[in-house]
Amino acid sequence: MTAPIELSCADKIATLTLARPDQGNTIDPAMARALLQAAERCNDDDDIRCVVLTGRGKLFCGGGDVSAFAAAGADVSAFLEDLAKTLHAAVIRLMQMKKPLITLVNGPAAGAGMSLAMIGDFALAARSAHFAPAYTALGLSPDGGMSWLLPRVVGLRRAQEIILSNRRVQSDEAERIGLITRIVDGEQLLAAGREIATKLVAEPVAALGAARHLLLESYDSSLETQLDREMRSIAALGNSEEARRRVAAFVAHRNSKG
Repeated sequence: MTAPIELSCADKIATLTLARPDQGNTIDPAMARALLQAAERCNDDDDIRCVVLTGRGKLFCGGGDVSAFAAAGADVSAFLEDLAKTLHAAVIRLMQMKKPLITLVNGPAAGAGMSLAMIGDFALAARSAHFAPAYTALGLSPDGGMSWLLPRVVGLRRAQEIILSNRRVQSDEAERIGLITRIVDGEQLLAAGREIATKLVAEPVAALGAARHLLLESYDSSLETQLDREMRSIAALGNSEEARRRVAAFVAHRNSKG
């Protein structure tokens, strides 16, 4: 039986691939658990310095496995709670780990798949990609962090319109409104992601991790609180071996130019 999440590592880059292409990479309990396990591996393995998340086949991720919802019958409420809890643990781990995350949206993303597309620090999408909330069409409400993420990347008013009207967002609009970082021709998507990942691997992972945390915390902070967090973060990093080495190299290079 094929694993629902494929994890490969090369050159300090971990690639997580949603691997249920015949089911549109929809998320069932097995995939949610596998994604959480892969996220924990990426977080804990010091040899991994950057993570890439993508999908296999024509879709990035079609959201939750609706057939599994129906099969749960009268137990659907408990089923959805357990599925969301596992998926959310994976999302938290991927968003809060020190390593940067790149999402490569190889095709349409719906529901929780749209949420997963947005969690990357860099979100690249193929031109064939489009994005749809999908929840209200099923009589459901968002999960996967969509109600937190979408207003932050496109603004509250636009997020209200997209989610409540269940409107499909094409890739060109997604780029224009900031839902994704940029569009890439489909055949170049993996190479473009690899190029970014290779650059990030060469950067100090502690500094990248601190920057990730500060950016996420900023929306819930007053200016005073955020300035205090920045002060404590930069002071702690300044005493690290990595920072001392890079500062010394910078000064030496500047002095060599007279």
